[in-house]
Amino acid sequence: TEAPKKTSQRASKPHVTHSPHTAQLTTMSDTKIITVIGATGAQGGGVVRTLSGRSGYEIRAITRDTSSDKAKSLAAMPGVTVVAADLDDVSSLEKVFEGAYGVFAVTNFWEHFSPAKELAQAENIAMAAKNTDVKHVVWSTLEHTPSHHDCVNIPSIDKDGVEYKVPHFDAKGLADALFTKHGVPTTNLYTAFYFDNLVHFGMGPKPDGDGGYALTFPMPADDLLPCIAAEDIGACAAGVFGDESLIGKTIGVSGENLTCVAMAEKLATHLKKPVKYKQVTFDQYRSFGFPGADDLGNMFQFKSETNKAFVARRDVTFAKTLHPELMDMDAWLTKHVDTIPME
Repeated sequence: TEAPKKTSQRASKPHVTHSPHTAQLTTMSDTKIITVIGATGAQGGGVVRTLSGRSGYEIRAITRDTSSDKAKSLAAMPGVTVVAADLDDVSSLEKVFEGAYGVFAVTNFWEHFSPAKELAQAENIAMAAKNTDVKHVVWSTLEHTPSHHDCVNIPSIDKDGVEYKVPHFDAKGLADALFTKHGVPTTNLYTAFYFDNLVHFGMGPKPDGDGGYALTFPMPADDLLPCIAAEDIGACAAGVFGDESLIGKTIGVSGENLTCVAMAEKLATHLKKPVKYKQVTFDQYRSFGFPGADDLGNMFQFKSETNKAFVARRDVTFAKTLHPELMDMDAWLTKHVDTIPME
């Protein structure tokens, strides 16, 4: 498709300067304002940190609580203004989108476990972006799994009377169409499994009873799992704002596509402890009982049953063109190994 004509929302209005010889119209700034939703979170924070202080950009960092420590630390960064908005309130979003060139849009399913709420929030973002003439939305999304696979062997999960296969994927995937429906210039950005899940989601190695540790997932040993540092998703999104040819496209990023066996080996090297991969069945994983276990069990099954296509949608080489400092697992572990909780 033809790349859209280059446009820019200005951070300031043109002004006229006069020389002894000519009157010249100049622009005080070609700065693009980027509004970042979820700025205190991992993905949004990555966008803010990447673009803060970068020539040509100003950042509006959106959070519900501007008085939080995280918000205050963002406000201290060059080129960053922290403002409050609520994803459940279109008018509050319009206020923080007004005058912005771009919006980084992300929703947090795990805050409420409701696909309906996630869809409503995504539509609020799309409507506010349309109403304020935003030129480029980067939407952090995932697959609507039934659109890519028959999912016949994946059990359905009921959410508010609606059946889903992988609720935290499916709601985001369904929301892609809302940005199209409202005519918003959007890049859909497929994300990958966070390395950070080893720290924050309780997915790190656990004692195996024999003096070592086990990394437990239901992925078959030969399947590849695309992984990325959550902050690098934001850094890649920041790169997308610099390429208008990506408007209207769906792209995917990964820091490294590796087997769970390789993940365990890398953990063992960096932790300096014995770590082995322990494969369980998808049903066993779904039965673990922690909040979202059924959803994540289905997610792993979808990734396994569609492994080649799932991995192909997440291109490490392409991601590096957006963010050359992209971390693979070894680089991430070098930086964060001490944060992995070990029992």
